[in-house]
Amino acid sequence: MKITFRGKNWEMKSGMTARDAIKKIGVDPESVLVLVNDKLVTDDLVLKDTDTVKLIAVVSGGDGF
Repeated sequence: MKITFRGKNWEMKSGMTARDAIKKIGVDPESVLVLVNDKLVTDDLVLKDTDTVKLIAVVSGGDGF
């Protein structure tokens, strides 16, 4: 399975949850959205060998309204 985040790629073994894979590459799971095969999923999804995982950074801020 392949994970992509901010232009970097990682190859991981299948069978772990998306959350565990995100932690393994050193990213805070609360700071990203997870797309598996171009579909938004929750981080408890168990990943397969054929999956392509893209992480999108969550941006917060604004003026508080």
